[in-house]
Amino acid sequence: MTFDQALERADHDAPSIAARAASADAARSAAIAADRLPDPKLEVKLQDFPFTGPDAGKFNSDNFTMGVLGISQEVPNIAKRRARAARATADIGMADAEGAAERRRVRVAAGMAWVDLYYAERRLAILDRLGQRLNDLATTAPARLASGAARPAEAIEPQRLRAALDDRRSDLKAAIASARAQLTRWTGEADPQVVGPPPDATLNEAGLRAGLATLPSLQVKDALIGQAAAEMRLAEAAKHPDWEVSGSIGNREPRYGNLFSLGVKIDLPLFAGKRQNPVIAARASEMARARLDRADAEREIIAAFESDLADHRMHHERLERAQDILLPLARQRNDLDRASYAAGRIDLGTALQSSIALAEAEVDLLDREAEVARDGVRITLSYGGDRP
Repeated sequence: MTFDQALERADHDAPSIAARAASADAARSAAIAADRLPDPKLEVKLQDFPFTGPDAGKFNSDNFTMGVLGISQEVPNIAKRRARAARATADIGMADAEGAAERRRVRVAAGMAWVDLYYAERRLAILDRLGQRLNDLATTAPARLASGAARPAEAIEPQRLRAALDDRRSDLKAAIASARAQLTRWTGEADPQVVGPPPDATLNEAGLRAGLATLPSLQVKDALIGQAAAEMRLAEAAKHPDWEVSGSIGNREPRYGNLFSLGVKIDLPLFAGKRQNPVIAARASEMARARLDRADAEREIIAAFESDLADHRMHHERLERAQDILLPLARQRNDLDRASYAAGRIDLGTALQSSIALAEAEVDLLDREAEVARDGVRITLSYGGDRP
């Protein structure tokens, strides 16, 4: 699985992304009914039936007992219906923003897991090469002991160093298993194997900085502002009266004749000062809070971005020092010590330590390279586009 394939698999296989897509579908479906009129109501009743007195229990002894069949329709004011539609639109925006934010989170996690697995396997390969170098040096110990050029204690030094090396190998194997498990978690691949080169860690700082205001996490904050604004419109719409229209037919004894009724009900928001206005003020405060939260989140993102860039520059400088200075010096020292050991001027332990120091320098270089690669993946996928 290459790096690009890992991101693609995460896009298609991560359950959390599918869950957010289902939420967006639900919001779009619910929006269809948001501004519709309520369902009409059917009324069926027996009205004014006597149950005491001389006519108790009789249907045809008076002129007011009747069966009533009616229908009514509530009509919310147009401002309320528009506010409900605006809230539904805001809910769709929230679902879409949360989906984009989740997709970005999954891609970052999958990319980091790929990088961790790639470099953990390369570290293990360095230790394997170190083990071979230790074996090559250890094979010379018996001859040096027999000739008297080495102390007897030197014979056990390779065994001690191999045990320490095996400890490092065990740690790296655990790191590989952990990174592979994380890559499985995000891609769904049962036994992922990383292939191909790591992604380019070069950053387009100006382009990334220009796109900070449109990040999905800020889109979520914008959606919260939209929801708060819709709630405020709903509160303001409560100051406008709602209507209800009803009509009914009353069926009486034929000799009395049937009756028809038609009515209209109108809400009277007469006490807005203690009912609607406090709610409107509360919703206005919530909208102000949403705007301030958005501003705070943007500042936090900018600060985190600049901090991440500073760390990336520092890691890049450390990598260059390891490439240009530390590793070449370790190789030079190892070559000199091996030559001195072959000439009998140093003991086996010193030669072994020199080989270990070279391996440590190689692993350190790889660690620094991994830090730069992790920075590039995390910064680009977190703050920029879909691909480093």
